[in-house]
Amino acid sequence: MQIRIGYELIYDCPQPTPMILTLNVHFTRVSDLIVPDYLIADPPVPITAYRDGFGNWCSRIVAPKGQVRLSANAVVKDTGKPDVVAAWAGQTPVQNLPEETLVFLLGSRYCETDQLSEVAWDLFGKSPAGWGRVQVICDFVHKHIAFGYEHARSTKTAWEAFNEGAGVCRDFTHLAIAFCRCMNIPARYCTGYLSDIGIFDARNNTPRIGRVLIARGRDATDVPISNTFGPNTLKSFKVWTEEVGAPGL
Repeated sequence: MQIRIGYELIYDCPQPTPMILTLNVHFTRVSDLIVPDYLIADPPVPITAYRDGFGNWCSRIVAPKGQVRLSANAVVKDTGKPDVVAAWAGQTPVQNLPEETLVFLLGSRYCETDQLSEVAWDLFGKSPAGWGRVQVICDFVHKHIAFGYEHARSTKTAWEAFNEGAGVCRDFTHLAIAFCRCMNIPARYCTGYLSDIGIFDARNNTPRIGRVLIARGRDATDVPISNTFGPNTLKSFKVWTEEVGAPGL
């Protein structure tokens, strides 16, 4: 299967504005790119790049005064298979975990393990360890939080999402991550492309087809699509991910 992926972001800046952009496909999927996801700026500006502490590819620009259009249009190959369901996966004791995973056991800006630990053990302490426990956590979060864009708030944390019982995609993710960490299961926050390929009714907590990873970190703090260092307005934000050769394409 081939999937066309891309985006168009239009920013309006009242003055030259430095930006860090985390928009490129993750290095673990670069070999699958048939058409590269080159970042194009209009008007053209110098672009430099680096890997952050989590291995994500980040680009640096200084957006000019006025509007700047940032875009990419790529094609990636994919197996076309749904997410793996590894029901047999066990849980590694903390003392045997690799050092690089330990940071993903700790609390972070949006995942307050200290406030949620007692709740987590009360809810999930008797669930089967490993994959089964993660699934129980995801099932609980899926049922506990009511989805609605009106509940979106850039400062909302996992603790607040739990208590309010409402939120958007990132709130589901933050709460599930926090619960996993409370149960001694390392968990990362990931961003990427995800289409509706192969499904009739897109729902959360369901194996999906065609995930394309962009970045991963402790929570949303580590993987925003952009960090801007000055006033700006996001005038337009478009993302596409579609199967090449699908009807109508």
